[in-house]
Amino acid sequence: MTELLAGPITDRHAALGASFAPFGGWEMPVSYEGTVAEHAAVRNAVGIFDVSHLGKALVAGPGAAELVNATLTNDLAKITPGKAQYTLCCNDSGGVIDDLITYLVSDDEVFLVPNAANTAAVVAALSAAAPAGITVTDLHRDYGVLAVQGPRSTEVLAGLGLPTDMEYMAFADADVDLDGVRVPIRVCRTGYTGEHGYELLPRWADTGPVFDALLAGVTAAGGAPAGLGARDTLRTEMGYALHGHELGPDITPVQARSSWAVGWKKPEFFGRSALTAEREQGPARRLQGLLATGRGVPRADCDVLAGAGGAVIGRCTSGTFSPTLKQGIALALIDTDAGVSIGDEVVVDVRGRPLTCEVVRPPFVESHV
Repeated sequence: MTELLAGPITDRHAALGASFAPFGGWEMPVSYEGTVAEHAAVRNAVGIFDVSHLGKALVAGPGAAELVNATLTNDLAKITPGKAQYTLCCNDSGGVIDDLITYLVSDDEVFLVPNAANTAAVVAALSAAAPAGITVTDLHRDYGVLAVQGPRSTEVLAGLGLPTDMEYMAFADADVDLDGVRVPIRVCRTGYTGEHGYELLPRWADTGPVFDALLAGVTAAGGAPAGLGARDTLRTEMGYALHGHELGPDITPVQARSSWAVGWKKPEFFGRSALTAEREQGPARRLQGLLATGRGVPRADCDVLAGAGGAVIGRCTSGTFSPTLKQGIALALIDTDAGVSIGDEVVVDVRGRPLTCEVVRPPFVESHV
């Protein structure tokens, strides 16, 4: 059995009473006081997540931004240095190797934050396409990642003198004074919860002291540490895709309603021919939101039926109980030839029990990013 990787502050999570579970090859804190309470803290005040398992990579050298733009789906030319962008790394058939955030530092430097388990694949794909003079370096253990999310997140960062007055998807390099030592941090106005928030990238070795300082501010603001459980319920309420569920090597951005992250006018990027053809022909399946109208909670991999006892027309990719709505919610890939539209009723087979759901367009709750 492969040994799970430990993040830079696993000891702190254990001291806070966290329960742990494997995720992407890493040992991750799932919850501290309970997923529902942590979810509520983020929606109503502020929460702090340790997501240092996320990958980090650097594309550097003359024309680094040009390489990224010629390989990843989104149009990097639409942003300027100091901005970040959500994008996708696709295979030749249009499936998604990974979804990631690009930080445009300059024309010659692009910092990437891919998903944990996919970092090596992204680095390999870009390295294979890189001309002489451009390097693609895996920096997975060089930086930690801490997410401070919620309506009081600005208050927490401002309390440490960190920059907060920035547009969504902008970033700034700053430093924080920790017991007289200036510690560098990259601060970005991004997140995965649908709330106003920030993601911070300190050096791996500095992640512990930075976490301690942020946690003190979060606690003072009426918030709490939050684990993987709350991260999942929060992102599902927003309809955000998770690789391995709504996106994957056999699930394209066209099917996953992520076409907005594709620069269709660009002459080249990985998977362009296949995606363009699928877009023109229309996908065989498409992602939909499901809101349970009966009692029960849909889960990933449950079949979606046209009606009770009807034909299978799709499957749930994610499903959970929404702490905000107090209802079951799900994301599902549904066959387009089933003719399902927003407002229609379908049935989810939850371990042999039919659960009636309404087809809706995510997000399930209002976004405050």
